[in-house]
Amino acid sequence: MNRRDFLIQSGVAAALTGLGPMVQSARAQAAGAPRTFRLWATSDPHVGTDLRHGRQSIRAAIDHSERGGKEGGPPFDWDIALMLGDFSGSQGTPDDEEGAEIVRQFGALKKHRREDVYEVVGNHDANGPGEPTQWWFRKWIDPTGENTKFSGVDARRRPYPIDGTWERYSFRVGNLLFLMMGDRNDGGPPVGRGKRGGYPSGAVTGETFAWWKRNVETKGDAIVISTHHHMLKETTVASGPWEGYVKGKKGEWVSHYHGYFPDGGPEGASYLYWLDQSPDAQAFEKYLAARPGAIDFWIGGHTHTNPDDRTGGRSHLEKKWNVNFLNCSALSQHHAHKTTIALSRLLTFTEGSDEVRVQCYLHGSNFAPQGWYPPAERRMKIGGPFRFTATRAAAPG
Repeated sequence: MNRRDFLIQSGVAAALTGLGPMVQSARAQAAGAPRTFRLWATSDPHVGTDLRHGRQSIRAAIDHSERGGKEGGPPFDWDIALMLGDFSGSQGTPDDEEGAEIVRQFGALKKHRREDVYEVVGNHDANGPGEPTQWWFRKWIDPTGENTKFSGVDARRRPYPIDGTWERYSFRVGNLLFLMMGDRNDGGPPVGRGKRGGYPSGAVTGETFAWWKRNVETKGDAIVISTHHHMLKETTVASGPWEGYVKGKKGEWVSHYHGYFPDGGPEGASYLYWLDQSPDAQAFEKYLAARPGAIDFWIGGHTHTNPDDRTGGRSHLEKKWNVNFLNCSALSQHHAHKTTIALSRLLTFTEGSDEVRVQCYLHGSNFAPQGWYPPAERRMKIGGPFRFTATRAAAPG
């Protein structure tokens, strides 16, 4: 082998090594290995906050996934992405300028369509008192494509069509059934935000909970993945009562993971707290405790922290009531600056397998080198094998 051929071969080998999981998947499929479905789980880009620090949180994450990071992290392949709320970094009502910036950052997508990303609304995305219900999220994020002129989302281009509204909708990927639920932190205190403040305690309407139950109870043999911006009570890191804060020198509550707002249900700042006007309702928790394994995954964000955090004795990925709970944390590097580490998760479902590989990807190098973080990788069991072809359809929600 001459020097030129050696350099070319060495360069190709290095490039393939850097591509990591994407190349491994292509090699495996070429060798007749089972097909895989890759779900990129993200949340909390808080675009306005990071932009004030010179960082484009959504664009950075897209660049890392499609092209790799300048700090050495490899690119990785994904089929669809979830983005589970808190697009805005505002402490007041989000504005059109931040909405347009989010759309601009989504323009970084080159290997995927905008419609490959499925979204729900978070507490920072909410309207203030007296404003049209969730007008900003519906205008600029727009999962159903009702405002294509502004959001750029064309529902006809969704790879997996959705059924429902901006507040709650479902879609299927083979025998995976996704139940997407938006936070209803709007309309004024105590449930919704005031003129200022993210009002972190999570909320859903009774209609959404009833919709979720109907879908779960008519799922057939579907593998159910429920999503909300918030996690359920005492399921993952810092999701217990009062765990959003720390005590100050005089014994007072001090903002930590979340802002402290005494008129907004502060006890439940780290989890889904409200059902309509009922505080600490625990509707989902009671349902799942009585029916272990009724769903397979609950995926959320909201609480930003490093992948090794165990506050409350719980990690980002836990099993309870025979359900896998995954806090995919935040894409933001600066919002909730006391605890935030920019990261996301990649879930790999394999045809014919009931095991899901969950990997952690760091979008900065302030905790560990940018790229994959192996200590946080897990393998989780689901209720049955994943199939690209569903054998039984769930009844409409």
